[in-house]
Amino acid sequence: MNTGKNTAAAATAIIGQKVRPGMEREFESWQQSLNSAAAYYPGFLGAEISPPTPLQPDWVVVYRFDSVAHLQTWINSETRQTYLDVGAKYFDGPATQQVVSSGTQALDPLVTVVVTHRVHPNHVDDFLAWQHHMVQEESKFEGFRGTELFRPIEGLQEEWTTLYRYDSAEHLDAWLTSPERQRVLAEGEKFSDFTLHKIDNSFGSWFAFEGDGKEAPPPPSEIRTSLAVWVGLYPTVVLLTLALSPLHLPLWIGLLVGNLLSSFLMTFLTMPFYVNPLLGRWLRPSPDEPARANLRGLGVVVGAIALWAVAFYLVTVRFWTLP
Repeated sequence: MNTGKNTAAAATAIIGQKVRPGMEREFESWQQSLNSAAAYYPGFLGAEISPPTPLQPDWVVVYRFDSVAHLQTWINSETRQTYLDVGAKYFDGPATQQVVSSGTQALDPLVTVVVTHRVHPNHVDDFLAWQHHMVQEESKFEGFRGTELFRPIEGLQEEWTTLYRYDSAEHLDAWLTSPERQRVLAEGEKFSDFTLHKIDNSFGSWFAFEGDGKEAPPPPSEIRTSLAVWVGLYPTVVLLTLALSPLHLPLWIGLLVGNLLSSFLMTFLTMPFYVNPLLGRWLRPSPDEPARANLRGLGVVVGAIALWAVAFYLVTVRFWTLP
């Protein structure tokens, strides 16, 4: 259990939102746009959205930043507030939000419960003792994999946040519905003002931290990102050049128009529908990905570029020349 306040470590925000019936598709599209906007903020490591499941009745959005300060900048930004004003028509009630930072262990993909409590400053010692008793009881149940406790984060949230994890939904539900848990809850009656979210194992990696309290480095590297852009940019630029060549535009206008069109194509077509599906696992490998996976990714890059080069050679030299 980690009760220390560590604002220098990575930070994860878990946001739950009920959505009005019949507006699920509109909400998901809006949320994806919001997640894309978050990517432009300093310290952004990733964002995920998950629809309701038997384990989680709300839509769940998870943001991960490299520090609490950067996460706070995004959460309180005018950009996000503008999006929220637009998306309010999709919401069925207010959202819930939990923020965690630091941590004590790397995790397997487990079923996680996030619980937040509002604790009066005069009752902190009693709360910590009660939480210790809770952990003692839940650790006796099959499938228990650990608990972490996080203090309030000034300027971001006032609640205490607890994460506890089990290896399966069945083992988690056995604890949640057990007489032992009900007894401990009754003993902590003055801490009964809490919210609870179940998060299935698809989000396990979002709560992984190194043992020293520092976040694991994000998988992408600048070199991989540059190579991925190259894989998409080369065919995009060549195809645009071929498409614009019959117009006989002056060089300065041709480059101006071509750069504009290539930017749009890379953003809305080439990257999401070609590069990301092709190189997604290489760009963001799982923590246990073998080292040889990097060589496979480089092989895919070389193969893709070689195929495009051969194709463009045949088209522009053997079968057709630019006018």
